[in-house]
Amino acid sequence: MTDIAAPTTLWHRLDLFLARLRPHREPLSLLADALVVVACWNITYLFRLGFDRWWSARPGYDAWVLAGVVAGYLLALALLRVPQSMWRFSGFGEIKRLTMACATAGVVAAVVVISLGLVKVPRAVLVLHPVVTLMGLCVLRIAYRMLYEHARSQITGSQRDVRRAIVMGAGEAARLLLAGIHQQGWVVLGLLDDDPAKRHARIAGVQVLGPLDAVGDKALRGAATHIVVALPGASATQRKRALDLAATTGLPVLTVPTVDELRTGKSRIERLRDIEPEDLLGREPVQLDEAGIGATLAGKTVLITGAGGSIGSELCRQVARYAPARLVLYELSEFNLYTIEQELTEDWPGIELVRLIGDVKDLTHLRATHQRWQPQVVFHAAAYKHVPLMEEHNAAQALRNNTLGTYHAALAAAELGVERFVLISTDKAVNPTNVMGATKRAAEMVISALAAEHANTKFMAVRFGNVLGSSGSVIPKFKEQIAKGGPVTVTHPDMVRYFMTIPEAARLVLQASAIGETGQVLVLDMGEPVKIVDLARALIRLAGHGAGEISIEFTGMRAGEKLFEELLADADGTVPTAVAALRVASLLSVEGATLHGWLAGASQLQLAADVRESLRQVVVEYQAERPWP
Repeated sequence: MTDIAAPTTLWHRLDLFLARLRPHREPLSLLADALVVVACWNITYLFRLGFDRWWSARPGYDAWVLAGVVAGYLLALALLRVPQSMWRFSGFGEIKRLTMACATAGVVAAVVVISLGLVKVPRAVLVLHPVVTLMGLCVLRIAYRMLYEHARSQITGSQRDVRRAIVMGAGEAARLLLAGIHQQGWVVLGLLDDDPAKRHARIAGVQVLGPLDAVGDKALRGAATHIVVALPGASATQRKRALDLAATTGLPVLTVPTVDELRTGKSRIERLRDIEPEDLLGREPVQLDEAGIGATLAGKTVLITGAGGSIGSELCRQVARYAPARLVLYELSEFNLYTIEQELTEDWPGIELVRLIGDVKDLTHLRATHQRWQPQVVFHAAAYKHVPLMEEHNAAQALRNNTLGTYHAALAAAELGVERFVLISTDKAVNPTNVMGATKRAAEMVISALAAEHANTKFMAVRFGNVLGSSGSVIPKFKEQIAKGGPVTVTHPDMVRYFMTIPEAARLVLQASAIGETGQVLVLDMGEPVKIVDLARALIRLAGHGAGEISIEFTGMRAGEKLFEELLADADGTVPTAVAALRVASLLSVEGATLHGWLAGASQLQLAADVRESLRQVVVEYQAERPWP
């Protein structure tokens, strides 16, 4: 591999040299201090005897005396743990320890010399040497600190510490990264790559030190303060392996943007970011039928309820990629609507946006909206989804919003003859143990009943697990707790969940709109479920905290929670689709007349106990895991 001229300055090279010495700080510190003791012994002789006699007038045994003095000083310094200190942080505490060491060693040396009758060693040398040595040791540390801080300011342009990185990956991404991060105050100590052909090669003046698993070698890492994973083109499995290796170092781990982030222009290679939970999944993204999705959405009017929520806003971004004629944003929260509207206006100025404050519980407004804007595709993402909040005091609101709101949105779409209506469902709708899950299961039944009554509209649902980073997700809470120093709270050590990313969830919904048939629910094969506590531990390690630095506390399961979620009920059968990792199940059907009558009665309920009892009438598999008043 061709060596490319490094863009580093003299100060970068000096910091790199000092960084390579830091793993050997203690023996080097003792060696430097020994040289200072020797130098100050000679300076003291020079001061006492003058230039003419400072060497010739010494006794023959002076060298042995000096050796003993040096040994005494080093012993005193070691006992006071002076070599363990970092010179770049030297302060008053360090001076106090040096004073104690020099005073102790000086007194002991004088007593031993006098006791042995070594009278030819000048008494003035014995008295002055500890003082001169103390000044020499202090000056050495002050000079080092001044040099370090000047180098730091030259490298970073400020007084913040120099960041030193070991970069995992030695491909094109690493080359581009090195060209940029040196200007941001970084010093790269070395590269790691599994390609044997790159071993000992240099990229931008930085050597490839070994394979990826060599990151666990403390001596190789040296004075690194960070690990940077620069493998944007690697598979998800390969990236996860690299992250797992990096997590064992106890150092903060950063990564370059992924290929998707670079392709969309959302980031640049030198803009390092923290590890996100989706980086830890190790699952390859689902390959979608882009042409089919484009045919479904291009040139159409698309209405999205809950357009400002976590899933709804990502749906807006994804739909915009397929050039719809008009995007109708239906959202209850003014702030959320404003936020997504501003983003879409900036990123997709050619798409007509209709910004509506609306509540899916308001059937009259939904009907008027459909009549006014004539949507052809509707994505229904408006829902309450926080399990404990809906369980304890808001059961009636969950029923009205999640089930009746779905009925209103679907009915308004059916009356207009909308081409496709896609419900965003959840794995908590399967064998539900909480009100939120039961209301979403009832919502699936609603669109199943309407599918049988309205042949002109295709009704379908999409069911997936927990969405990383969505509002109410456990991940942002974990990261906030880690930033505060812990503890990280997990409800139960055995709790597991299926996870997917917000973009992945949105793409799945779009795929459902393209290939789904009426009365179907599409389910993503989400791989193996993840233990919540393992995810918490991984986030702690990747934030640079060692074992025991941040504790994990188990708080007990909350209202309505269960240890694991399922994507399919026991009675659900599935068939494969043309899209890998997607399967289709039939929605549980219920007699239309029965469902309409139940909805009319359910809309009048207020008490949580009445809501639960009403839900059990239609969602026969709903069973709360503990009794409620």
